[in-house]
Amino acid sequence: MVLAGIGAGLAVIGAGIGIGKIGGSAMDAIARQPEAAGKIQTAMIIAAALIEGVALFAVVVALIAQ
Repeated sequence: MVLAGIGAGLAVIGAGIGIGKIGGSAMDAIARQPEAAGKIQTAMIIAAALIEGVALFAVVVALIAQ
């Protein structure tokens, strides 16, 4: 049970770090090229959604595998 909690926690922490890096990089890119903000924002949202999906899957697997 403890290992399942640790696994779920690591998945959530990893997802948070990944989404934070994506957001920061997107803001840097928008600051450099404001005219491309729409395309950058769309790509950022898609990437963040994929990371959230993988993190949710990892949490479910960690809790089921207990």
